[in-house]
Parts: sequence; C-alpha cells; structure tokens
Amino acid sequence: MQIIRLPALADNYIFLLWDNTDNIAAVVDPAIAKPVLNKLYELNAELVAIFNTHHHSDHVGGNHELIQKFPKLTVYAGAEDKGRIPGQKVFLHERDRVIFGSRTAEVLFIPGHTRAHIAYYFPPVIPEETGELFCGDTLFAGGCGRLFEGTPAQMLDSLSKIRALPDNTRIWCAHEYTLKNLQFALSVDSHNEFLKDRYTQVRSSRNLGEATVPSLLGIEKTTNPFLRWDVVALQKAAKSSDNVQTFARLRGMKDQF
Repeated sequence: MQIIRLPALADNYIFLLWDNTDNIAAVVDPAIAKPVLNKLYELNAELVAIFNTHHHSDHVGGNHELIQKFPKLTVYAGAEDKGRIPGQKVFLHERDRVIFGSRTAEVLFIPGHTRAHIAYYFPPVIPEETGELFCGDTLFAGGCGRLFEGTPAQMLDSLSKIRALPDNTRIWCAHEYTLKNLQFALSVDSHNEFLKDRYTQVRSSRNLGEATVPSLLGIEKTTNPFLRWDVVALQKAAKSSDNVQTFARLRGMKDQF
C-alpha cells in the first residue's frame, strides 16, 4: 500500500491509498474531488473506498463528486456520524476492521473534536516497518484539534488511545498546522530540548515549502504538549496536577494563542 499526500484548500491534506498490485485506490477525507481525480487518472486506478474520519465539510466535501465518478465505491465512517456523511454505507464502531487490498485497518473511536470522530490504524506488516494512523483532526503534528462537540475528558481518552500505539506509527493528520503548533508548544514547554530541535527543523522545512506530515508518534510523545498532560513541566504550565484539567487548560491556552 502506497500513501500519496495530496494538498488541498488552504492547508488540508487528502491521503490517497494505492494498491498497485490490483491498481485500486482508497481516499481518506477528500476535502475536494479534483486532486483525487487527477491522481487517479494519472495512476489509471479505480477508487473503491472513501474513509472519512468525521463530518466536517473540509473532510467530506469531495464525496459526492467521487461517488458520481465511481458509483461502486463504498463510503466508510463512524456509526455516530449517521446522516452527516455524504454517501455513507458502512457505519463503524470501535475495534471494527476495514480491508483495503492486502491491508486491514483497525478502527479507533476518538471523540472530542467531534462527537463521532474515528481513526483508521493500519498496523505494520512486520514489526520493523511503520504503522499508519489516519487521525483526521484529533491529533496534529505538534498539536490536537479543537473541541467542537466533545469534552476535555473525551479528548484526553481519545488521545490516550493514540498514545498507546507503537512509537513507529506514522501520523497522517489532515492539516499543515505544525509550525504554529510548535510555537505554542514552546510557550508552555520551553526547556524541552527535543522540542527546540524539532521547531528548528520544522521552520526550515516550511521555509522550503516542504510538508511536515506525516509525523512519527514517538516524536509526538516527546514534543507534543497534548500528549504530555502527565508531565510535570506541562502541569506546572497549566497550574494543575490533574490530568484532565491540565489538558483542558492547555487546550484553552492554545485557543487563545
């Protein structure tokens, strides 16, 4: 399975999964159809699935047009999103499986950003390889999503599920927010040397117009404040020793940053 990152809109990423053995493709969160169709035509591949993480328009905006072009495709999304995902046919729950080509993804129910948000995790084929996590707007490189429909406790629980995955999991988040996220991270975790180095690297990459997605979960665990709610330095910044309150205060600080 090859993963092709397609930039869209102002800062979205669409991910095209391509099985070149059977020449089939699936797409994760098609904000718009055009870049997906262009790449499919280039590959001469058939689109067989849409994997949506949640209902926001910049994640499902291309569904209708893609279904028109490939009427046999299947649209997957969370069961709690019923009625909010264009063309949805499969309603997924925690620990369900979805199959694409020779790979099988595990479904994580990760509410917080929205009440119905899910993620798709493809474990590595062999331990030495990377796993692939398509997490929509729950976890970002250096940050996390806003809480539109969920609570801090829900979001912390969802991020805990992600944090429990192997360090060599690639994080395919849906937006290029990394530089701004790390600027905030430095404001609350200023003595973190790993974070300082990462910020320097990301700033250089963005100056060259390079994408910073995917990230590695192991890097997120050492530099992303929203995976570090139980670290003393972050609890001091949030003036709390309670995990949920620490997370909630950090998220509130980021909202005003």
